[in-house]
Amino acid sequence: MGKRSLPVGKLQRIGKRTGKQVCPCHPTVVPRLFERGNSGSQAAMGGVNPYIEQPEVDLPGGKYKITFLPMDLTVEVDPDKLPYDHNGLPGSILDIALGHGIQLDHACGGVCACSTCHVVVKEGLDTLNEALEEEEDQLENAPGLKSTSRLACQAVPDGTADMVVEIPEWNRNLIQEGQ
Repeated sequence: MGKRSLPVGKLQRIGKRTGKQVCPCHPTVVPRLFERGNSGSQAAMGGVNPYIEQPEVDLPGGKYKITFLPMDLTVEVDPDKLPYDHNGLPGSILDIALGHGIQLDHACGGVCACSTCHVVVKEGLDTLNEALEEEEDQLENAPGLKSTSRLACQAVPDGTADMVVEIPEWNRNLIQEGQ
């Protein structure tokens, strides 16, 4: 039995009607996560794994701060500048860290397919979206797992409080190729 696909024209009509980005390679409608580009809008999808359920997130309404340990580096997050990067969910801890020059390994590109972006949330855990089963399954593979562990690519703060996040020692790669 062959793969079912919809004609591109029909997909484009679905996209116009629903206001969502449509993937012409798959017969599914993919939500438009954010816009990028200098001239005109070019849809960019970062941190999206089409094979897993996507978490519901509340993006922040105002500025807040995240302190990254052990480097004790505090960054101010401006919701108007989100997303900073295209790795992890827009507004995720991974997105924010990379956008502020903080190196955090993410072997899968931030699509919840590994556990290399494991972080421990010291303060502000209640400001994050709920972890889905897919994230919890990946976290089981992370060394040094704690009750406040999250994947940085899936954890999106709502900005209602400042946060403190620890990058475990095993995940601090001070020399990275191609980054």
